[in-house]
Amino acid sequence: MTLDPNTLLAILAMAAATIFTRISGLVLIRYVEINENRRTAIEAIPPAVLMAVIAPTAFATGWAETLACVATAVAASRLPMLASVVVGVATAALLRAAGLKQISKIAWRFCAPRN
Repeated sequence: MTLDPNTLLAILAMAAATIFTRISGLVLIRYVEINENRRTAIEAIPPAVLMAVIAPTAFATGWAETLACVATAVAASRLPMLASVVVGVATAALLRAAGLKQISKIAWRFCAPRN
C-alpha cells in the first residue's frame, strides 16, 4: 500500500488546522469574561449539535429510530450528553427488538422527499 504525497499533505494540514483551532480556543478563552448569558449560550451548544446530528434520522428512517430521537431529545434536556446518547441507543435497540422497524409504505409516501 502506498500513500500519495498529496494525500499525506492534506491529512497533515487537516490535523494542523484541528490542533490550531482547539489550542486557540483554549488560549483565547482566557481573555473573555464569561458572564451568565455567555455561560448559558455555551452550555446550549452540545445539545444543539446532538439534535442537529440526529434530526435527519428522525425523519428518514423507521418508527424505532424516530422514537429513539424523541427519547434522546427529552433526555438531552435533563441528563448529561453521554447519558442522552445511551438513552437514544438503548431505546432504538429495544424498539427494534420489539419488532418496530419500518415506516409503513403508506406513511412513507407522505413523508418521502420529492425529487
